[in-house]
Amino acid sequence: MHRACSLDELLPGESLRLETSPPIAVFRTDDGDVFAIDDTCTHQDASLADGWLEGCEVECPLHASRFDLRTGEVDAPPAKRPVRTHRVEVVDGVVLVEESAEAPNLPPGLSL
Repeated sequence: MHRACSLDELLPGESLRLETSPPIAVFRTDDGDVFAIDDTCTHQDASLADGWLEGCEVECPLHASRFDLRTGEVDAPPAKRPVRTHRVEVVDGVVLVEESAEAPNLPPGLSL
C-alpha cells in the first residue's frame, strides 16, 4: 500500500499525485469520499490530478475527457478507454492506496 497523505491534507475538492509507475491521482470529493485512479489520461499524456473535479468525475485538463472516479470509465471523448481504479483505505486519518494489479491503459506512445 502507498501512503498518500493524511486525510486533513487532502481537502474536499482537491487532488494529489503519487509518483508511482505509472503515477496515481488521489481525489477527495466535495462529499468527502476519497478515490484513486491512474493519473494519466488514456487519450494523451496529461495529468488527471491537474483536471477539474465535479462530483465523482474528473475532467482531463488537455481535451476534456471525463472519467468516473468510482469505476474509471470514460464518460466523454476523445478518450475511449477507462483508467484503472485503485482501492483506497483511510486508517487512523491516513489515506492509503492499494495499487491495482491490472495492466494500465496508457495513452499511445507512452510506456512504463
